[in-house]
Amino acid sequence: MKTLSAFAALSALTLSAGAQPALTIYNQNFAVVRDTVPLDLKSGANSVRYADATAQVEPDSVILRDPAGKHSVQILEQNYRNDPVSQELLLSLFEGKTIDFENKRMKDNTEIVEKISGKVVRSGFVPGGQFVQPIIEVNGALQFSLPGQPLFPSLGDDTVLKPAFNWLLQSDTPGKFDAEVGYVTGGFDWSASYNLVSPEKGDLCDLTGWITMNNNSGKTFEDAKIKLLAGDVNKIQPINRGEGRMKFKAARVMAMSDMAEAPAVSEKSFDEFHLYSIARPTTLHDRETKQVEFAHAEKMFAPTIYVYDGAEGFRFYGLNYDQGWGQSDNKKILVQREFKNAETNQLGIALPKGKLRFYRRDSDSQLQFVGENEIDHTPRNETVRVTTGNSFDLVGERKQTNFRVDTAEKWIDETFEIKLRNRKKTDAVEIRVVEHLYRWSNWEVTKKSDEFKKKDAQTIEFRIPVKPDEEKTVTYTVHYSW
Repeated sequence: MKTLSAFAALSALTLSAGAQPALTIYNQNFAVVRDTVPLDLKSGANSVRYADATAQVEPDSVILRDPAGKHSVQILEQNYRNDPVSQELLLSLFEGKTIDFENKRMKDNTEIVEKISGKVVRSGFVPGGQFVQPIIEVNGALQFSLPGQPLFPSLGDDTVLKPAFNWLLQSDTPGKFDAEVGYVTGGFDWSASYNLVSPEKGDLCDLTGWITMNNNSGKTFEDAKIKLLAGDVNKIQPINRGEGRMKFKAARVMAMSDMAEAPAVSEKSFDEFHLYSIARPTTLHDRETKQVEFAHAEKMFAPTIYVYDGAEGFRFYGLNYDQGWGQSDNKKILVQREFKNAETNQLGIALPKGKLRFYRRDSDSQLQFVGENEIDHTPRNETVRVTTGNSFDLVGERKQTNFRVDTAEKWIDETFEIKLRNRKKTDAVEIRVVEHLYRWSNWEVTKKSDEFKKKDAQTIEFRIPVKPDEEKTVTYTVHYSW
């Protein structure tokens, strides 16, 4: 690999970030970075070093251009180094050479510092992070450990203090301008979370939405313009090449996407996704988690729904004569919350996928946690329904009371009895009884105690009001034929 010393006859520059950086973070552990870097190029080939990228940059994603379109720049060669200087790396640069080691030991309660000369036979450094025991020759004897802290006479000609690009840039005309560098990098992610707070009684709630950003890229971004893209973007996972040195020749400059241009609003549609912009520049430190509130709604209608699915998990897979198929001793009644993501319900923005936490105030007006779940990306005017737990005071009981089958005449009759008990002292509830007609595709309910709604080709739902301390019984008979 060529180093800067090999380009001594060329113009050499070391670049650092100029104007305000910009980030577009995806919720798939990567981001697009845009930085401004000053260039002062001469006609012909120019050696340029850029050492301000992240430690997890994808080298073949780098784009360099003049945003003003006045200067033509071609990348003849790109060398990427991601082996920052370390003790192990420096030892590898001094293999076959003798260096001093500082050894500290105690004698008569006094610390003695002595220098020991040793030849580095094997450093133990392996690109990619693997470990091999070093071999050091001291006084003609080999030992599989360091005799002390190594003291290096120099940094070495082939080391870097942090990940860096060495570019060989071709410019037809001289010029000084601010270039734009963009690249894809790992080490970033973001997620959304929501807190919903309800009063002691009732179905109205207040919603607060939070964005949480994580930076593990190895670089701090000062006063960055940050945008967040929500959606399922197809992304091929990069191959772990093991070593941090890569070379890409004849890489031509490409036009940067305008995805990070400043929006007029905090949330908008972008391509097939949604883009969220942080209103003001913010600093995102390496190894930092930052949170920003992005959604707020008051008195949003989110009713509580009770669902009894006594045969949950049983679905239609084909003709079934087994009398015991679909039987279950499940007595749990699900508690769900539902709300419409619409302007008429105080909301109406694209909701990124994330966790919903539900709180309810008790009689002392203290918040109590009452459940949580996750939602997927939800467009405006769509309905969100999540399960928050099981009801303590509501009980369901389901049993088969009749079963007849005639394989010659090709029919099955099946009857079920579902009992619903409300042990609440004061609250009347409506329980939605979900039944799966799983034995065959052709069916007809011939008898029923209550009206039902057909939810899909194999599912019906009864909505049963149950008063405090009351038991209700639902029965139905279904006839299958084929």
